[in-house]
Amino acid sequence: MSERPAQLTWRPEGALDIRRTLGPLRRGAADPTFHVESEGALWRTTTTPYGAATVRLRYGGTIVSADAWGPGAAWALAAVPDSLGASDDPSGFSPPPGWVTDTWRRHPGLRIPRTRRVWDSLCLAVLEQKVTGVESRRSWRELIGLAGTPAPGPAPAGMRVPPTPEALLGLAEWTWHRCGVDGARRRALRAAATVAGRLEEAVELAPEAALARLQVVPGIGEWTAAEVAQRALGDSDHVSVGDFHLAKFVGSALIGRGVDDEGMLELLAPYRPHRHRLVRLLEISGYSAPRFGHRAPVRDYRVV
Repeated sequence: MSERPAQLTWRPEGALDIRRTLGPLRRGAADPTFHVESEGALWRTTTTPYGAATVRLRYGGTIVSADAWGPGAAWALAAVPDSLGASDDPSGFSPPPGWVTDTWRRHPGLRIPRTRRVWDSLCLAVLEQKVTGVESRRSWRELIGLAGTPAPGPAPAGMRVPPTPEALLGLAEWTWHRCGVDGARRRALRAAATVAGRLEEAVELAPEAALARLQVVPGIGEWTAAEVAQRALGDSDHVSVGDFHLAKFVGSALIGRGVDDEGMLELLAPYRPHRHRLVRLLEISGYSAPRFGHRAPVRDYRVV
């Protein structure tokens, strides 16, 4: 007999789009920590201060029903409202007129998540440093397969929980190599795992202080800190400066031509404190920037 789940019901204020709100937490269709059923239920796994947890979310248009399994079930359920944008405040946000404003009107349920779990987002962000999406998603799957744990409860087949800081610190060199994680990212993950408890305190800090706390760790720079803040801390403003494609995408969407990071920040400045919210809106709009120039090559560090 399967373990009986802990349960929570929550009535969000206003519209809610669960898939788009939690979309930034997913890394590809084969992400073993994320699964969407055809009938609409969404499953996630997470580490917590009390152990692994699996969460199933269902939304009927007015009420979110959440079930959770595992030693971290109670903590994970308490985090559900924030993870679905309960603390997100879009007041004062006025997107550019025209098709961007039309997109905002069509997607009133888009919210910025606040998972309150720094480690899971940080592990993902470090794996994505200076590599292609294909490489980082492959490393994420393989690292979870080797150092993660099976999802608690009746989760869909193949779901697993991200590795804990302790699990990563115990990995042998050959394991990192097998996962395709090069030396720089490996050192950054180990450094972050060593002080993971202090990094989790960023959840309670003001945005600037939280970003500063994250960047104390060697190998964690502005881009990585922003990626974590956008997911774990509910930061609707800080943008991922240093991204290989983002500045060109934002410039093309807003003024019809690609720009560099400085140009992107100038374009987004009028929208503070909602710069990241505007970027998310552009991402879900369906807009696709013209592709020019070379693409970053896909490398396999397992054969180096």
